[in-house]
Amino acid sequence: MTTMRMRAITLGVAALALGGCSTVQTPSKEDPWEGFNRTVYTFNDKVDQYALKPVAQGYVKVTPQPVRDSVTNFFANIGDVYNAANNLLQLKIADGVSDIMRIVINTVFGVGGLFDVATLAKLPKHNQDFGLTLGHYGVPPGPFLVLPLFGPSTVRDGVGLVPNYFINPLTYVEPAGLSWGLYGLNVVSTRANLLGASDLLEGAAIDRYSFIRNAYLQRRRYLLSDGRSTDNNLPDYGDGAPPPKYEDVDEGAAPGAAATGAAGGAAPAPASAASAAAVPASGSARAAAPNAASMPPASTGGATTAPATLEGPAGAAAPEGASQTTVPGDQMVPPARIGIPGMLRLR
Repeated sequence: MTTMRMRAITLGVAALALGGCSTVQTPSKEDPWEGFNRTVYTFNDKVDQYALKPVAQGYVKVTPQPVRDSVTNFFANIGDVYNAANNLLQLKIADGVSDIMRIVINTVFGVGGLFDVATLAKLPKHNQDFGLTLGHYGVPPGPFLVLPLFGPSTVRDGVGLVPNYFINPLTYVEPAGLSWGLYGLNVVSTRANLLGASDLLEGAAIDRYSFIRNAYLQRRRYLLSDGRSTDNNLPDYGDGAPPPKYEDVDEGAAPGAAATGAAGGAAPAPASAASAAAVPASGSARAAAPNAASMPPASTGGATTAPATLEGPAGAAAPEGASQTTVPGDQMVPPARIGIPGMLRLR
């Protein structure tokens, strides 16, 4: 009877897959089988919605948090076994030895892995599997692939599931019913830990399939690079050129104090409040301030002058406590706190 049910499920999934192949779309280079993948994703989503998620919610409701944490730690300790194996296969000896030490410490001092003592001992946890091992030796990921019940993957990672199964110690637990029971508990525990993330995803993502695909591929690239950032959008200061030091002080003059003489030029000066004022060099010009309400000018004989806190019309010195920061480029520094000029004209 069990064999007949498994065959029926397999045929159902195959039928859904064949139906999905004709539905799409504009497949991308990384996802040429998007029609098939979306169909299998929909199938997995329905299984999760009507079976796995309710079970996980019930598990959370009836199981105290400390017990759930211990279950998570127990399976994480087992996961360190294939983390260690794959690190050693990749010739990452230090990481492999670290994983073995985690297993020993958590098994002995953590009561069979129920408590994560190794993390308290500052032994880092690694995330490795056979798919990453294949990628380490240059095997390309291949197209994106959504597997029934297993979720997002690639061709390479899907092939890696087979060795992962044989490396996992749960595979060799006897009797077989206990082994499958532990597998099922691991799935429920993992799904329970992701309840908050899935609720956030449902509310935020317009196209959840595309979001999950992109997030999965990006994370696999990140893990394959051993956590090194692949972001190329950082500024390039050139070889040997240090980044700008924003705390350097120009001792020659206050920032922006470019006096132009008495011929009608304007000399900008900082203000003591969280705004800036441009102070005229001649009495006939009118001062300009971004926030006139907070900086009312003082009128004397028809000529508008700077606030009383400024020292002179040209080459005005910064008030006490103001920062004389020189920033490269044509950037504007916003006001940060009282006593720091609101805008600096940058050289």
